[in-house]
Amino acid sequence: MPVRRCLAALLASALAVAALPSAAEPLPASDIPADFKPSDALKDFTIREVQIPMRDGVKLHVNLVIPKGARNAPIIFSRTPYSADKAITGLASNRYALALPVTYAELAAAGYIIAVQDVRGRYRSEGDYIVTRPLAGPLNPTDVDHSTDTWDSIDWLVKNVPETNGKVGTIGVSYGGFTTLMSLVNPHPALGAAVPINPLVDGWVGDDWFHNGAYRQSFLDWVYRMTADKSSKHALQFDHYDTYESWLGAGSASDMAKVLGIADFPVFRKAAAHPAYDEYWQQQALDRILAKEPLKVPTLHVHSLWDQEDIYGAPAVYKAMEPKDAGNSRNYMIIGPWQHGQSNVQNGAKLGAIDFGSNTSAWYRSEVLIPFFDAHLKDGAPKADLAPVTAFETGANVWHRYDRWPISCASDCPSQSKPIYLQPDGGLGWSAPAARAAFAEYVSDPARPVTYRERPILSTYNPNTTWGRWLVDDQRFAEARPDVVTFVSEVLTEDVRLAGQPIAKVFASTSGTDSDWVVKLIDVYPAEYPAAPEMGGYELAISMDILRGRYRDDPSKPTAIPANKVVPYEIRLPDVSHRFLKGHRIMVQIQSSWFPLYDRNPQTFVPNIFFAKKEDYRKATQRIYTSSQYPSRIELPVVE
Repeated sequence: MPVRRCLAALLASALAVAALPSAAEPLPASDIPADFKPSDALKDFTIREVQIPMRDGVKLHVNLVIPKGARNAPIIFSRTPYSADKAITGLASNRYALALPVTYAELAAAGYIIAVQDVRGRYRSEGDYIVTRPLAGPLNPTDVDHSTDTWDSIDWLVKNVPETNGKVGTIGVSYGGFTTLMSLVNPHPALGAAVPINPLVDGWVGDDWFHNGAYRQSFLDWVYRMTADKSSKHALQFDHYDTYESWLGAGSASDMAKVLGIADFPVFRKAAAHPAYDEYWQQQALDRILAKEPLKVPTLHVHSLWDQEDIYGAPAVYKAMEPKDAGNSRNYMIIGPWQHGQSNVQNGAKLGAIDFGSNTSAWYRSEVLIPFFDAHLKDGAPKADLAPVTAFETGANVWHRYDRWPISCASDCPSQSKPIYLQPDGGLGWSAPAARAAFAEYVSDPARPVTYRERPILSTYNPNTTWGRWLVDDQRFAEARPDVVTFVSEVLTEDVRLAGQPIAKVFASTSGTDSDWVVKLIDVYPAEYPAAPEMGGYELAISMDILRGRYRDDPSKPTAIPANKVVPYEIRLPDVSHRFLKGHRIMVQIQSSWFPLYDRNPQTFVPNIFFAKKEDYRKATQRIYTSSQYPSRIELPVVE
């Protein structure tokens, strides 16, 4: 080796040794750096963490994902109680296409900055967490709410993120859909578009807490996770793998809350104190609130036909806001064949056993979501070619473009709804029954309630649960029970298209003084189905819901049901976009419990079912009338 190269090698070796800590140098107290931040050198995005001050001084945590080289980029803003860090940070890829959840990744690829915020009082945000904090007013004595927090956050973002063009769109699923709708109350001038996905809108009528007065007691699992601490460290532990046993053994919803240690949790106490649709619920209902607000921000409502959590919200808010959309150009809705949040998954081609023939969720994002945001948030972008309503028709598995929704209803729709009648022989037909006295009878026993799906029934957050797809479960398990009455049509000789809201108008009597009524509208597949043999005879529910009988006349004022007297009930089922195909049959099932999803009705009128005693739960004989005098029927939104 030449002398010069030898000297250079010795010098480099000496320098390397000198750079290492000497034996005499004191070691740090910990091998973990006090303030480490991962390097973004190899990433195609940067993450910026900020604490945004609100008008009351509370600071809310936000994670910003900024694509490398972003300039004049709009911001997509989400507000969540489920952790902004879990949404976008600590990811194992340098490419946002792989690192981010699919919707955020596709929006980032389309040139958007992503901002995700922990709502007040959750995870790394300061302040007090109030579940679905109401607007400032009678139910909220403070000056802050989700509307003001969104306004303050957007104001800070457009002033302090140099890469932005000053335009913001809000988006979120479920609770995030709720906060997205809250952004429309006194919206910030920079808010240019909003996409509420499966939002919580009215907790009593048909979303998370109740359905028409029946309490969704499985919701206690969510209450426990969300309010036991600010970071969801705790999860419920049941004493049975099959939670049916746990719920039945506990008794009432209040009894179970005591067993679980959450009877004193404020969110449970509020629900138990307001079992009826009083001002507490009415003043929080976002469809009612937004019906009174001017329509300033273009909004795309995203609805899932089999949303197991918030199936009421999106269509309700769309309908509430529609009268304000004089030009039919600001209020949009897309209806997809999804469960709760499935529009945000990689592949929306199937739900449970049901195959839709294409990746419906990817199509929605590329053909509807991103064009909607582009048109309203990007400088100089052309108008998007979007229909006011885009609806997937299940059964036929095709997308439709509509100018409005619903397409069929009792009046003032392009098509008129058509009744299908429950028949005395267990049939279902378009002609009213001729018999003067006829009914179907069953005994409802609270000690053996009808389940909402086959057992074992796992807890909502059990790692093995299939909670997300229970609405498409095969309903043959229920048809086989003696306390479920079934009515089924002849084999269809032509297709029957539905696009709107089915309404059950049922005449019934009970030997008790209170009762629940569950109505299911079902598509029965042919007994043999060559295209998919395992689907032969499948009973696919396309719309189901429950009504607590005490609220039949006035949701805000419960009254006892007169025993053994025929009483009319109207049960508004969730919206449908479906085609019963030729060769299929239409079925209706009716029962009086849906357990343990909903608490049991004792079938004896008590002041508050939350606190029903063991002796209050009694068997009752139920009759569903199918006569010319009492023609029980389903008003179907048939499209001619």
